[in-house]
Amino acid sequence: MEDPQILQKKLYFLLEKLQSMASELPPKYQMRLPYELLSSLANCLLNETIFEIVKGLLEIQHVTEQHLFQQRLQFINSKKIEEQDLLKKYENNSEKKIEVLQKFMIDQKEELKAFDMKLVLELDKKAADQQNILEKAGVPGFYYTTNPTEIKLQMYLLDFLLRLSQMEISV
Repeated sequence: MEDPQILQKKLYFLLEKLQSMASELPPKYQMRLPYELLSSLANCLLNETIFEIVKGLLEIQHVTEQHLFQQRLQFINSKKIEEQDLLKKYENNSEKKIEVLQKFMIDQKEELKAFDMKLVLELDKKAADQQNILEKAGVPGFYYTTNPTEIKLQMYLLDFLLRLSQMEISV
């Protein structure tokens, strides 16, 4: 158990840093970060586990994004192979080749759009999972929402947490 004076100094340090970071945000987000929220967040961060949770979530996010990017590249590559096969199949019939390729391009565009939507939904699900994990961990400011402004605010808070996790807390 840490000395109460050291905890108090840590709390003041964290709060001061959070206030400084918040003051750098656009005004519409500053208004959504009252002193009470920043103070609760600073208090919550006295538990170092929160930093570990945030770092873990960041790692999972990076791995997920990398995986989804690879899936998209594979999808695009498979479409290029299909296109090459069509070109070979109709290499002696220019009219049919043009007709088939035009239909293929239209279909490919729609399929890519649907594929991208699937990827976006996976990212949205991952964001919802992160919101729920941080809410269950008791981190103030985090809860499930689909409101873009609230999500952006939570992104700023996550950035604050990551920046604080990399600082040497001077007491």
